[in-house]
Amino acid sequence: MDFEEAADALYAASAADFIATRNELAKQLKADGDQLGATRLKALRKPTVAAWLTNLVSRQLPDEIDDLLALGDEFREATADLDGERLRELTPKRHKAIDQLVKAAGQLADEHGQKISADVGQKLRETLDAALVDPAAGDAVQEGRLSSALRHVGFGVVDESGEPSNVTPLTDERRQRAVDRRRAAKAGAGKADEPAADEESAAERAAREKAEREAEERKAAAREEFEAAVAAAESAEATVEELDGQLTAAQEALEHAREQVRRLTAELDEAKKTAREAQKESREARKRYNRL
Repeated sequence: MDFEEAADALYAASAADFIATRNELAKQLKADGDQLGATRLKALRKPTVAAWLTNLVSRQLPDEIDDLLALGDEFREATADLDGERLRELTPKRHKAIDQLVKAAGQLADEHGQKISADVGQKLRETLDAALVDPAAGDAVQEGRLSSALRHVGFGVVDESGEPSNVTPLTDERRQRAVDRRRAAKAGAGKADEPAADEESAAERAAREKAEREAEERKAAAREEFEAAVAAAESAEATVEELDGQLTAAQEALEHAREQVRRLTAELDEAKKTAREAQKESREARKRYNRL
């Protein structure tokens, strides 16, 4: 099992079992020699109910999510073309697609024993709409690893706290699969791709190679930054484990001390009772003596 498989399995688990599943999968990755993957997995956040529900819909209804994202492509094309008539045609389709997915989500939640409030339902609706409007949000929804619901607010996508959402980018392989699915959906709808040029011009090739080099440089820099962050996380994790051990030892010592206090308190109470009884017996004896 690699990190990608472990992350998929983690977000496919029930929300109630997320922490236990994350710890078990991280332990398995570490045992397999993937310390980096284990550290990355431990950094993944537990999804909110709305995010868990969105992930469930993405996994259980991938074709419907593909259709939603394809509809988003059509919206962006019509918007770029300033095609008002086309936008008016697509708007009811947008509402219908989201309504159907929200309804299906409620049924899926019932099957998993999860009650869905009106607030969670609204957040699901906003997340699906963000996926339709914003390609990055669409990729994140399709990946099925959201930790927070999303909302499109005009200038971008925010999470449930209202902060700008840094949706996790897909791997190159997953992104290509998403692109292939959308192309296949368009082809099935009778939209033919434009014919590609038979040859690449020298200028185009130079521009492409430059873009590839710059992308590789960005990847290398990001990799270094990530490895430094992982090293810091591992150091912090070691510190946490050490402090956790100290806390456990202190708690055990405290419990032992409390047990001693309880035992000594009981002995003291017994001694006081014995002393009171002895004093009472002494008074009775003195009374009997005085009567002689």
